[in-house]
Amino acid sequence: MDQLPDAAPLATKLRNTLVQYHSIPDSEWRVAKRTKDATVWRKPSEEFSGYLYKAQGVVEDVTNRIVDHIRPGPYRLDWDSLMTTMDIMETFEENCCVMRYTTAGQLLNIIAPREFVDFSYTTSYEDGLLTCGISLDYGEVRPNFVRGFNHPCGWFCVPLKDYPSHSLLTGYIQTELRGMLPQSAVDTAMSSTLANFYSDLKKALKT
Repeated sequence: MDQLPDAAPLATKLRNTLVQYHSIPDSEWRVAKRTKDATVWRKPSEEFSGYLYKAQGVVEDVTNRIVDHIRPGPYRLDWDSLMTTMDIMETFEENCCVMRYTTAGQLLNIIAPREFVDFSYTTSYEDGLLTCGISLDYGEVRPNFVRGFNHPCGWFCVPLKDYPSHSLLTGYIQTELRGMLPQSAVDTAMSSTLANFYSDLKKALKT
């Protein structure tokens, strides 16, 4: 079992990586899925052989409340249909932690349940917030789960200038599900999961 990394340099590096993703020009992205709630794009990842996904949509709520629903904490399990368990394993500061969570099977269980251990960091960004994470090789893998790996991922949430009660939520996700999976199944699941994330989040914020 690996030691936990030093939180401060990891948090800084993670934030810088996400800000770099946020500045990738539009011409490099290809649309993967559009719904009334969000648009999902993708481009080849520089971290592994799959894709870096970008998702974006307007959410009708203030930035802090949206991010409280996304980052590790009591809200996330209530509304995120993909997440089945979540435990905070370590807390470094108020805005830094290590969490272990499991996800449900997808595509009629072609994609079996997965387990992840992620370092999570939430910080200010422009007038809003950035909550980001990266997987760690830490802790024993539980039986009946394949251990997946999240390369740098994150969500930027900033208020709309003319409508401060609405926020623009932009996510960058690159998940290596691992295990023996056809890449086409993974790509289908990722685009749909990200689009559903927005519709589920909007429903949760209204309750």
